[in-house]
Amino acid sequence: MTGVIALSGLLGAATFALTVAATPTPPALEGENNETEAAADISLLPSTDPSVSALLSGQWDRAALGSDSAAHTVLLSEPFSITIEIESGDTLMSVLLDQGSDRGHAHAAITALSDVFDPRDLRPGQTLDMAIMPARGSEPATIEQMRLRPDPLRDILVVLAEEGFVAREETRSLTDQQVRAEGVIDSSLYVAARDAGVPIPVLGDLINVFSFDVDFQREVQPGDRFSVMFTERLTQDGDVADFGDIMMAEMTVGGDIKRFYRFENDEGRIDYFDERGQSVRRALLRTPIDGARISSGFGMRRHPISGYNRLHRGTDFAAPSGTPIYAAGDGVVEAAGWNGGYGRYIRIRHNGRHSTAYAHLSRIDSRVTSGARVSQRQIIGYVGSSGNSTGPHLHYEVHVDGEQVNPLSIDLPTGETLEGAQLARFQRIRAEIDTQYAALEPRTQIAAQTDVDLDD
Repeated sequence: MTGVIALSGLLGAATFALTVAATPTPPALEGENNETEAAADISLLPSTDPSVSALLSGQWDRAALGSDSAAHTVLLSEPFSITIEIESGDTLMSVLLDQGSDRGHAHAAITALSDVFDPRDLRPGQTLDMAIMPARGSEPATIEQMRLRPDPLRDILVVLAEEGFVAREETRSLTDQQVRAEGVIDSSLYVAARDAGVPIPVLGDLINVFSFDVDFQREVQPGDRFSVMFTERLTQDGDVADFGDIMMAEMTVGGDIKRFYRFENDEGRIDYFDERGQSVRRALLRTPIDGARISSGFGMRRHPISGYNRLHRGTDFAAPSGTPIYAAGDGVVEAAGWNGGYGRYIRIRHNGRHSTAYAHLSRIDSRVTSGARVSQRQIIGYVGSSGNSTGPHLHYEVHVDGEQVNPLSIDLPTGETLEGAQLARFQRIRAEIDTQYAALEPRTQIAAQTDVDLDD
């Protein structure tokens, strides 16, 4: 019987209404007919006969017990769903055991998952959705299905089939959108870019684009500006899953405007070019180290150890021990090892005319050996104070036709220059990018940013 049953005469003069939802009708006593059932229903009305009240109470208790038992049976025969967020220290095995699975069953599920995902890559913050058949008596819980989301781009699905667990990877489609950000540099490019809503990965790409033309430690001053248009990759829910390439980047440094555009040439190589089709890339980086200051420039100086004046044939960059040092350009290692007063030393030949040298290193990267090929911005070693040195720094030399020259004033050879049909195609793409950039509203500062005291 389902409905509202009015009960009165209970607890003295109290009267109240009780709603019974989806509650079975009390069972009839053995041998009772429909008339008796009707009488039993009528008995629900107030009665002062103790025998009638006791009879009704017994019938209702048996009905309630039967209902609970049936509900319990249903719960044990249907899988339930649960979402678990992976925490520090969790393993996939520990998570499955915590849900009541036995070790053999859990091991089979993990083995299947290993075909498409390495369980050792499980990280805090990832989510695991599971459908589990609950334990019944002595039988452990059974994993019917589990879905792991290792990153916003894909799901790993493991399903229990007749032949055992089967795993597959599902990828989600993403939508690209272009974003425009710009700002004025007051204290640093990092702070200005952060306040303009530029994500850290995009900021790293922005610095790389301009690393051939701009010395960020010395040339960028308050009042300089930057602009960038980059790609965000969105899930169907509108969440940012990834970032694509920078399409256009511009910096104003000391009143000089530098703007570069992304372009893929006929060979499929992607680079950045100015409005004339000249590649931003140079044969050599001007500074092969980040975050350092010049402690001694190229030219005559009083040597700090010998005490007499002599020509300093390179540039010294003061930096903490262990700071990474980059190869200034693509090339072949000519020397890598100890070299007298230079201490740990590397020399790289970049072409028929240009070589670079790096001295006083604390350590040389194990991949950097004589005859090895290196790529521009590859880490080749780390700042130290080996050899004749008064403190940790990088001594950097540029050799042209065997002679040391000032690396900060040399006119470095440039990269590719677009011509003909490639140049025409680039100019069409550049015009499209300019139009798209002009139509976008600049992104405002990211909400809820935590200010960081960079002086600490």
